[in-house]
Amino acid sequence: MDPIALRDLLIGWAEINSGSSHIAGLDRMRTVLAAEFKSLPHATVESVPLAGTAAQALRVVIHPGAPVQILLSGHYDTVYGAHHPFQKCTLRDDGTLLGPGVADMKGGLVTMLAALREFESGPQASRLGFEVLLTPDEETGSVASRPVLEDAARSRQHAFAMIFEPARSNGDIVRARKGTGIFTVTCHGRAAHAGRDPAAGRNAILALVEYLPEIAELGRDLEGVSVNIGNIRGGGAVNIVPDFAEAQVNIRTTRLADEAEVIECLHELAEPINQREGYRLIVDGSFNRPPKEVSPAEERLFAWWQQCAHEVGVKLSWQDVGGGSDGNLLAAAGLPSLDGLGPVGDRMHSPEEYIHVETLAERARIAVRFWDRVASGEVELPKRA
Repeated sequence: MDPIALRDLLIGWAEINSGSSHIAGLDRMRTVLAAEFKSLPHATVESVPLAGTAAQALRVVIHPGAPVQILLSGHYDTVYGAHHPFQKCTLRDDGTLLGPGVADMKGGLVTMLAALREFESGPQASRLGFEVLLTPDEETGSVASRPVLEDAARSRQHAFAMIFEPARSNGDIVRARKGTGIFTVTCHGRAAHAGRDPAAGRNAILALVEYLPEIAELGRDLEGVSVNIGNIRGGGAVNIVPDFAEAQVNIRTTRLADEAEVIECLHELAEPINQREGYRLIVDGSFNRPPKEVSPAEERLFAWWQQCAHEVGVKLSWQDVGGGSDGNLLAAAGLPSLDGLGPVGDRMHSPEEYIHVETLAERARIAVRFWDRVASGEVELPKRA
């Protein structure tokens, strides 16, 4: 693996804008990815239409008849839209590369491709088959690509999945992820003239801001639950008692069992306001990614991953994180998954996003060593139910 070539490939990919809503940029990125993955021996590449969007996923299949099949997952969209000022990469003297999506997760796609190229040139290539699914909407919740991911996870042909999201800033991979939900809280009151007859009004803004601190406390009352009030709007002309206010709320859970309790609490806390004359507070939304809870099968796979990392000179562990990924969906569909296998970086979703360039090849070498162990039969494969 040529580190310079991997770095330059990543710079080229990162400077193609593929914001989740930029369809032309997503199409261009998918075309570039298809050409690179098509160069792998024995690879077939196809674009996969997704319901509800003009964007398409990319599927790569290698050795479909091999005795062991592995699902590799990644996404090629980023949070940086076509008009975002962060569009170019900058290489620092210490080997740190700043750029849009260099960690999340175009760097992971480079690592995945480099590992496949290395493994496919080795003596055990025919013993492992891969299905690679690269999706265009992970940053917006994987709404369109979720059925494709779940179908792949439930097919029973894959022994496990590997997700090349970025490693943590200290080099650790991901043990578990929180589930995520987006909820809209809408409060309706009653309009009135603010000067002539304010008592006839029912101020929707005041009622909503009374409710929001109550649900924010869920993060303290329920262990492992976090609540973020991310957006609020309402009212109009300042001489009118506002009859409308709305907030968007992001809620994350550690355990699948917490989701029902959270939703019940959201509705219970709305009841005191709904019992008042002239007010109606409505909670809409759902959890779009269940939490990724660690399984015994994943613990065994990680032990092998950690050993392979040690053999190539890398010390790492794994840790629980708050952010979600497509690994949440794959694990919930019953497919054991290793997550956070991409390069080491940080500051994702900001204009300071970076990776350490040398970890592109480093993490690819770990993957190749791990696949060699799987192909030789040393790694005990998870038993699918």
